[in-house]
Amino acid sequence: MDVRDLLSAADDAALAARTRQAMADDPRLVFAIAREVGRTECPPALAITKACTEELGGLEELSPDELRRGLEEPLLERSVDLALQWLQEIGAIQLLLPELEACRDLQQEAGRAHKDVWEHTKLVVKQSVKRPVVRWAALLHDIGKVPTRTFTDRGVHFHGHAEVGARMFDKIARRLRWAREDRRAIRFLIKHHLRSNSYGPDWTDSAVRRFAREMDAHLTDLLDLSRADITSKRPGRRKALLRSIHDLQEHVARLRAEDAKVAPLRKGIGATIIEHFDLRPSKFVGDLKKALEDAVERGELEAQREDDYYIAWLEQSGLVDDAPRRSDTTTGDSASAT
Repeated sequence: MDVRDLLSAADDAALAARTRQAMADDPRLVFAIAREVGRTECPPALAITKACTEELGGLEELSPDELRRGLEEPLLERSVDLALQWLQEIGAIQLLLPELEACRDLQQEAGRAHKDVWEHTKLVVKQSVKRPVVRWAALLHDIGKVPTRTFTDRGVHFHGHAEVGARMFDKIARRLRWAREDRRAIRFLIKHHLRSNSYGPDWTDSAVRRFAREMDAHLTDLLDLSRADITSKRPGRRKALLRSIHDLQEHVARLRAEDAKVAPLRKGIGATIIEHFDLRPSKFVGDLKKALEDAVERGELEAQREDDYYIAWLEQSGLVDDAPRRSDTTTGDSASAT
């Protein structure tokens, strides 16, 4: 059936009958309608909504793969928030993702409607990049808030909700059966979606390197999810949070660029210098290595050459001519003893 033709028909009993028949023929019609809602921002006729609600049980006949692909279609549309709301209204979210349905009316902060977890989730999905893994993670990133919500004198808390949400996703994954790589990526993003929030000026280069290493191939997706997860209505706070994520990304990029540079000298050159010139380990050896590195940077020497190449340069440079040798010390001690 042409979904656009169905959506443009008059809102009457005949349309309801057509919709019920179409649903009986192929329950995936629900996803096609939701996709059109997300694409056009136009809600379907009441007759269509009512018929889909009544015939929703047909979705239970679909395979996990059909359900996952069907849900993913509207998930990638521009106005995905409207598509999700329609799916929730007809009962599809309750049927297919009860963990997400439980987020409805779950207040994160008293008296602030935009902090309802369901409303927040729809906005996060809409703000996220149109990559399936990121949008799935955005859709499910806060499901762990339902079982972890606690109330104290200081307000509402959701301690450990990211980790709990990742474990809850395991059950969802058994129902919808993503490919292994996608399943692992979505779970990882849900579990770590708060990690970038703790970044600040006090993070050392070592801490940033550790963060980037632990996030590994998921870093770009994670930072994109973190940006989408900013739904504050306060412009100043929103700007500050976005700046923090930007700074973290720039910090990682700078360190990766530095780490990607080829070292001018091979490892072990210091030991070779000590052995060849009969030197004691000292700052002087470090100065000789620095002289070699500077020569490489000026273009006088090639980088990453064999040790003999640099030893020959040092011999000709005169830098080691007056250096104290280990053997000199030994001889002096022996003479004194005699």
